[in-house]
Amino acid sequence: MAAAVAAILCPALAWAAGAEAGGSSEGIFIAELVCLLLAGRGLGELFERLGQPAVMGQLIAGILLGPSLFGWLWPSAQHMLFPADPAQKSMIDAVSQLGILLLLLLTGMETDLKLVRKVGAACFSISFSGVLLPFVLGYATAQFLPQSLLPEQGQRLVAGLFLGTALSISSVKIVAMVVREMGFMRRNLGQVIVSSAIIEDTIGWVIIAITLGIASQGRLEMTHLAGNVLGVAAFMLFSLTLGRRIVFALIRWTNDTFRSEFAVITVILLVMGVMALVTDLIGVHTVLGAFVAGILVGESPILSDHIEGQLRGIITALFMPVFFGMAGLSADLTVLADPMLALLTLGLVLIASLGKFGGAFLGGRLAGLSRSEAVAIGCGMNARGSTEVIVATIGLSMGVLSHTLYTMILTMAVITTLAMPPTLRWALGRLPMGAAEKERLEREEVDQRGFVARLQRLLVVVDDSATGKFASYLAGLIGGGGGLPTTVLHAADERKEPENGGAEHHLDEVKRGAKASAEAVEEKEDARVERVHLTTRQEVAVCGRTVAEEARKGYDLLVLGLARSLTPQAGFTRRLNDIAAGFDGPLCLVLKAARSGIPRLGPNSVILVPVNGTEIARRGAELALTIARTERARVRVLYVSRNIGKSRAETISHLREEGVLKDIVQLAERYGVAIETSVQARGAPADAISRQAARNVSMIVMGVARRSGDELMFGETATAVLAKAGRPVILLSDELIRRSEAEQEARRAREAGEERPAAKPSGH
Repeated sequence: MAAAVAAILCPALAWAAGAEAGGSSEGIFIAELVCLLLAGRGLGELFERLGQPAVMGQLIAGILLGPSLFGWLWPSAQHMLFPADPAQKSMIDAVSQLGILLLLLLTGMETDLKLVRKVGAACFSISFSGVLLPFVLGYATAQFLPQSLLPEQGQRLVAGLFLGTALSISSVKIVAMVVREMGFMRRNLGQVIVSSAIIEDTIGWVIIAITLGIASQGRLEMTHLAGNVLGVAAFMLFSLTLGRRIVFALIRWTNDTFRSEFAVITVILLVMGVMALVTDLIGVHTVLGAFVAGILVGESPILSDHIEGQLRGIITALFMPVFFGMAGLSADLTVLADPMLALLTLGLVLIASLGKFGGAFLGGRLAGLSRSEAVAIGCGMNARGSTEVIVATIGLSMGVLSHTLYTMILTMAVITTLAMPPTLRWALGRLPMGAAEKERLEREEVDQRGFVARLQRLLVVVDDSATGKFASYLAGLIGGGGGLPTTVLHAADERKEPENGGAEHHLDEVKRGAKASAEAVEEKEDARVERVHLTTRQEVAVCGRTVAEEARKGYDLLVLGLARSLTPQAGFTRRLNDIAAGFDGPLCLVLKAARSGIPRLGPNSVILVPVNGTEIARRGAELALTIARTERARVRVLYVSRNIGKSRAETISHLREEGVLKDIVQLAERYGVAIETSVQARGAPADAISRQAARNVSMIVMGVARRSGDELMFGETATAVLAKAGRPVILLSDELIRRSEAEQEARRAREAGEERPAAKPSGH
């Protein structure tokens, strides 16, 4: 396929070659890009359909375009498409070198350190032995290679370090791809495999950086090596502590301040560039800086899936096919026609496979895994992929690897990577699931449908009233379990002087709620929770325009707590309507109903949650459980329906009620909250809710559908509850869809007596 693509481009290249030299270089450069992209994408798609990594297809596309096939079949055309002229070659090489940094940035962003902390010590044992044994074997192998495979006399030490590194590191991307495809990403062993690969990758890039520092000197100097090691240690320590906070602050400031498009992506690239320069200054390669930058960016709580997807798109679509294609172009498989070199390559593949499998297997057994689990670990770690290609490419560019040895390493990487998916699938397919693991997976299945768990950033608008302070505390409970960045807009009373310390009081309430929530989650999950990042601002007059200006920065939920929120007719005040109009996402309204006070929640408190089978009602139940988990309160779930009478309809309704309540009971078990359920099948829902509210209930939490219009509307039931219930009410709404098509669809659904489906929560 790659050769066919190149042949199609040859007429255009012939025209470019006949043109003036100054005008043809750009044409050849564009032709090279088009050819690499087309061939890489085509073979990558084919390999992915065959269950293999797409990057291997891109690498093989480059091999086929090089002297291995296209250059062997049609040398003149291949030289015309990829000329050896240094100036011409430097153009495409520059894209490839930038691609290395961006690939390492993306690899770092995909490195989940939280998963490593969650899995525990087993993955460290696997990683240590899984790196040590193949590294020693690779270094020893280099000492016995023929001198003809080394670029220069005296380069055996550095070549051994490169070979040992290339044999010892696994490719996180490929390992995670196969584990995810097999449905093992959430299984215990799947998490151990991916975590071990993450640790190996991190250790590997540190080793690579130090190796490259030695290679730049051409010999081993202990003083220089000690300086490199200390420099890397200081860089890693700074990056994972203070540097982490700096990167997060930069991303948040850019997201909140800049109005131009893709500003956050620009800052991410600047962070990558600066950190790459720092590692270059301390005497190690820029790849370590790019990789660590990716780790810090990936851990930023402000980074949304949308922004990450944009960055991933350009790297995957452009730089990956070009880099792997250029890596393949540098390989010449025709040298393997020599029987001696073919045998040496086969021996390298065996050493790499046995060393990696044996090291990971030994580490797994030392960590207490069963024989079958250790076999799966060994199979999973035996994928080199992109990591080895990058290592070998850097070694070739620095002149410490000959083209022949480079080709042998690339061949080893391709064979071991292509062999890994089927062997890992076979090994994982033989592992049964234990009862404890099955229970954990069922709990996590419940979590995946969660609303609170998917929130990324909170906006809180409150005043100095008791309602406002209670809303601040509730916002802390919501965000504390996930360490969500939270912004508090303190709405001062226009008729009074701003209270001294008013905003700080709300900040303290959020911190108090967040601390309690984090402690509850840590106790339940036995895992550390990041502390909430808080921003507060005092506004003399918060209005819809103020909220809309803030909301453009990207928030998933607006928590509103104001003293004057309800009219005597249980409608919403003009001020509340105006503020809510500035936010299109989900709302959490903390409302003090008539004759109600602010509750003091505790173990004796009861939270009433009416549900009716809709997704937004389930979200209300989840919010109530989030509050109850921290306060150790109880939750009373009331299923309200208007079933009126025919036997078949009653049966269907009964089954639906059972399903809804069972789902919420499972959710309560996940949160560790005591729960009781009841069903009100007849009568007005608001009357049933009010009767239940009179039975020792501290507050009511309801998930309600938000109707579009100039004023807040949540339906007759919510309005009646606000009018009748003598308890505080928290309303959690879905997002407002302003598009006319959506409004028409919702209107048609209401006219047909149907419930409008819940919209997706807003993102950044």
